[in-house]
Amino acid sequence: MVQTTNGQGEWLKSSYSAAASDNCVEVRITDTTVGVRDSKNPDGPVHTFTHHAWRAFRHTLTTDEH
Repeated sequence: MVQTTNGQGEWLKSSYSAAASDNCVEVRITDTTVGVRDSKNPDGPVHTFTHHAWRAFRHTLTTDEH
């Protein structure tokens, strides 16, 4: 994971993304939520999910159940 900081915590980007590329989503995990933003627009909206919802989303992406 590649990390960037904006004063509110660290944003993580997949190591599969090119280091110089902004074509990715970034994720910030806190004690209570998971934030997701577009790396091309770091000052734009942040979509916030509960940990449970984030786990369910990731599970759906990594299984053949979808």
